[in-house]
Amino acid sequence: MIELQKIYKWHNNGNNRVFLLKDINLTVEEGAFISIMGPSGSGKSTLLNIIGMLDGPSEGSYRFLGQDVFNIKEKQRSQLYKENIGFVFQAYHLIDELTVYENIETPLLYQNIKSAERQAIVADMLDRFQIVGKKDLFPAQLSGGQQQLVGIARALVAKPKLLLADEPTGNLNSKQGEEIMQLFKQINEEDGVTIIQVTHSEKNAAYGKRIIELLDGRIEKK
Repeated sequence: MIELQKIYKWHNNGNNRVFLLKDINLTVEEGAFISIMGPSGSGKSTLLNIIGMLDGPSEGSYRFLGQDVFNIKEKQRSQLYKENIGFVFQAYHLIDELTVYENIETPLLYQNIKSAERQAIVADMLDRFQIVGKKDLFPAQLSGGQQQLVGIARALVAKPKLLLADEPTGNLNSKQGEEIMQLFKQINEEDGVTIIQVTHSEKNAAYGKRIIELLDGRIEKK
């Protein structure tokens, strides 16, 4: 599903190159659940953003579902992202002016899905995540755990093949965090969604079927 080869990412500081990622080689099979760990500044979020097509590498190649991600037109890449990738962020990234219902519906608006079908899909997600009673509320009226549930529902509403999660439980208490991780496990095992999560938590990382350690922008060899 994912093939990263010799990925480097740097920015220039005067005459010096400051490396964020160095020589990353990674293959991810469909249906995998991978946890990426490492100290702050090790390149975890940078790697996730490249996999999620939010950022490009300075050097190297990336194939996603057989397509050469950075050698296709911007429009094709955007389509590839919208149809196949869902993102869950630590800070939720919900749109404050939209209700829970409207936040979840947003990804479907880009997919030419008719209104009645959109309503049915969103209703299904509200039901699945047990937030039907919250559908007309705005993000500011929700707890952190509820906001993250809405974020996950939004990430999954368009049925992505890949879910990327950047510290998904970072702002939650331990009970809420555990519920979110159980949910990820279920999504991976029952729906077959490939998951790559970045986490500081060893407990959360253990939900993954494979753990990758990053240090100073490199994958640590076990």
